[in-house]
Amino acid sequence: MVVHLVSFKYRKDVEEAARQDHRTRLKALADVDGILDFKVGADFVRSPRSYDTGIVVLFRDRAALDGYATHPRHVPVAQLGRDLSESIIAVDFDA
Repeated sequence: MVVHLVSFKYRKDVEEAARQDHRTRLKALADVDGILDFKVGADFVRSPRSYDTGIVVLFRDRAALDGYATHPRHVPVAQLGRDLSESIIAVDFDA
């Protein structure tokens, strides 16, 4: 199993409606083939080191992660995340 973690720090000018729309679009990816579990959430601690939105995705294997990266439903949502964010961090590991 592969764990895929991503956190988005939105630009300060991005309004809450756009942030929520991004989270909704992320949640809609939960049924992409190879995904075992998909969680999306907004940070509620809001510490100086916090990011605004996080996702945790469990994939059955590396091939499923690779397929997700280029999936036609994922690509525009990933681009939206890049457009809204000042910083994005990610880590992928075997579990």
